[in-house]
Amino acid sequence: MNIVFMGTPDYAKVILEELIKNKFKISLVLTQPDRPVGRKRVLTPPPVKVLANENSIKVLQPVTLKDTKIQEEIKGANPDIIIVAAFGQLLPKEVLDIAPCINLHASILPKYRGASPIQQGLLNGDEYLGVTAMLMDEGLDTGDMLGFRFIKREEIPTLDVAMSALSKEAAKLTISILKNFDNLNPIKQLNLNATYCKKIKREDGLVNFDDANVLYRKYCAFIGWPGVFLENGLKLFGVEIVDINSQNRAGEILEVSKNGIKIGCKRGIISIKEVQPKSKSKMPAKAYLAGQRKGVGDTIL
Repeated sequence: MNIVFMGTPDYAKVILEELIKNKFKISLVLTQPDRPVGRKRVLTPPPVKVLANENSIKVLQPVTLKDTKIQEEIKGANPDIIIVAAFGQLLPKEVLDIAPCINLHASILPKYRGASPIQQGLLNGDEYLGVTAMLMDEGLDTGDMLGFRFIKREEIPTLDVAMSALSKEAAKLTISILKNFDNLNPIKQLNLNATYCKKIKREDGLVNFDDANVLYRKYCAFIGWPGVFLENGLKLFGVEIVDINSQNRAGEILEVSKNGIKIGCKRGIISIKEVQPKSKSKMPAKAYLAGQRKGVGDTIL
């Protein structure tokens, strides 16, 4: 089986690693262009490109798949199947017609079609998070489904842990689908049950102290980027739930210790280990309050 692989981040890299490990023939890899990263804006290749180069696989980094030269390159690779995992671009009909295209989407479809399915599952407190293998069509994650794998959310509580675990599940699912492809019966999605999720923006990380559970879920979903922060720009780290039902004054400091601080919400209580004031370094939450000359009974706002 000759495969063309399309993917960009670590999620896709784990899947490509499994394909290589299982001796599948990867004739071509497509990934996003190198991007500037960090404060120094160092031009950095995506993880999939690094892995492909390490294994001497030809790499293309098209700005768009509508480019006819890119389409000819894909045709020239003569793929039996095209595997797509968090590639970052929609596939035009001209590419979809080259070979069956299988997408590894990080949700249990038809739930959370779109750009941020794992984050959305964490935000909503879903009992299960999962991965769906589907045949791609011209719609947004609307193709017929080939298989699923899933994990209980309590085992993968935060985005970083969830991404790592679901990458491994997606890799296992990919191998299973490819080995059994000729015997699979695709299942149509029920569009009436479909939900959609948007691309995450920085402002999504803004939180308040109305509801401890909502704040904590945002913290779990936005670890890494954009993180969670208050109106004044103060970033919160090491957030945990203490209580979800008590009624308190929003932002009131209830307890201060070397392990962190407890803050009241209108509903519930959270603990915070570290904070980062705007344009400053991260510090223990207790040290921040000392610098602000605040203590129990004051508000962190």
